[in-house]
Amino acid sequence: MQSTMITAVFLPLAVGIIMLGLGLSLTPADFRRVLQYPRAVLVGLICQTIILPLICYGLAKAFGLSPELAVGMMLLAASPGGASANLFSHLARGDVALNITLTAVNSVLSLITLPLLIGLSLAAFMDQEKTVPVQFGKVLQVVGVVIIPAVIGMLIRDRKPALSERLDRPVRITSAVLLAVLVIAALVQQRDMLGGAILAVGGAALTFNLLSLAIGYFIPRMVGLDRRQAIACGMEIGIHNAALAIAIADKVLGNQTMAIPPAIYGILMFFTAAAFSVIINRRKD
Repeated sequence: MQSTMITAVFLPLAVGIIMLGLGLSLTPADFRRVLQYPRAVLVGLICQTIILPLICYGLAKAFGLSPELAVGMMLLAASPGGASANLFSHLARGDVALNITLTAVNSVLSLITLPLLIGLSLAAFMDQEKTVPVQFGKVLQVVGVVIIPAVIGMLIRDRKPALSERLDRPVRITSAVLLAVLVIAALVQQRDMLGGAILAVGGAALTFNLLSLAIGYFIPRMVGLDRRQAIACGMEIGIHNAALAIAIADKVLGNQTMAIPPAIYGILMFFTAAAFSVIINRRKD
């Protein structure tokens, strides 16, 4: 599918605004929380960076996904928590400070893990002679769209706290709207193949989404983390950054078929995260 104004301009702009909003909620103290919650952060990162990619690989094989769709699924597994994870964690009465810490640490680690998992996914699912290798310059381009706006947001909060407070709510609302529009736009662009794509990857995306939420909550509980920390981990791990995965599929790999799993996942996760919040808050320890 040919590149359009949406993918060429709106896509990086949307990701940048989302990351700016995230940066407005971050301070250096959030990074220092890693020392306060070492076990919680370690458990969350192990689930996110090791367990989920292995499960996603198994699901791609089990559902017999095409190579492009399989790589699109792996992009989801490699992406850090989405900007909505903090909101859902708050609604579910989770430890939002831990969410922010996990998002911050995971975003930094993704500079290494994303290119690594992209390369491994291409090697595992696609003929390397028919793919464009991930170029360092293009990876830096995506990093610029993701990291620089977040740093700008942090600087605004640090140096202009009053301005940061005024911007926080409208930027959060704008981020949520842009994320929804981005997912819908990706689905509209793929409308010719959407019916078949949902049949091909919908079951895998839903299964991966439910497993991500379950793993993110129950593994922390099994190793002794408290309920609020487990909820934070569940939301952080279950709500992947679909916008980032779509951006990498389109702007780095140049294959918009790979954007279909993140787009479908990006819709499903709002419903499943809301249901997860209700179920968890009805449970008794």
